[in-house]
Amino acid sequence: MKALVTLILLALSAHVAAAQDVAGRYLVAGTNLDGSPYGGEAEITLTSDVTCEIVWTTGNTTSSGICMRSSNAFAAGYELNGAVGLVIYRIEPDGTLHGTWTVAGLNAVGTEVLTPN
Repeated sequence: MKALVTLILLALSAHVAAAQDVAGRYLVAGTNLDGSPYGGEAEITLTSDVTCEIVWTTGNTTSSGICMRSSNAFAAGYELNGAVGLVIYRIEPDGTLHGTWTVAGLNAVGTEVLTPN
């Protein structure tokens, strides 16, 4: 029983550490839905053991959303100019996040890379 409790505690601490390792500041490089490039900064702040807030600043635009990590996937829902968007990133071993994003109702996908800053 003691070994089982220890194993559960180790698994939980690994999960929390995994969630925490995405927190921080990032440089943003992406492509808009029309293929044009954009850049800026993003900051991810933990709000619980499993959720976080992400804020992007690109050009004169600031957008924020809720986010969470699941294994090597990281997703965020956000609102920008009254529209709901979704971005899904793959977490690379070096901490870089490679993603694709879209906005509800549009038939297009943009790309985005977040590089730890």
